Amino acid sequence: MFFISIKIYTTTTCPYCKLEKEYLDLKGIKYENIFVDQNPKAAEEMVNISGQMGVPFTVITDDAGKQITILGFDKEKVNQALNIP
Repeated sequence: MFFISIKIYTTTTCPYCKLEKEYLDLKGIKYENIFVDQNPKAAEEMVNISGQMGVPFTVITDDAGKQITILGFDKEKVNQALNIP
């Protein structure tokens, strides 16, 4: 399974968002960071996908178009979704 995209919906003040991004940076994983507190359209998109306003909210899309969504910085779920040992 190959991943086409990783989007992380965050806010500029969220400490857990920062932790998740630092973790992915450490692992050399590229992602798109979307600040929902600076982009109302992105916030609306996130709510449409997740049904809520919590961040970080991560959307991982694989090469088959399947989406894996993770609410909060859950290192175990991130590792499992991205096959990180």
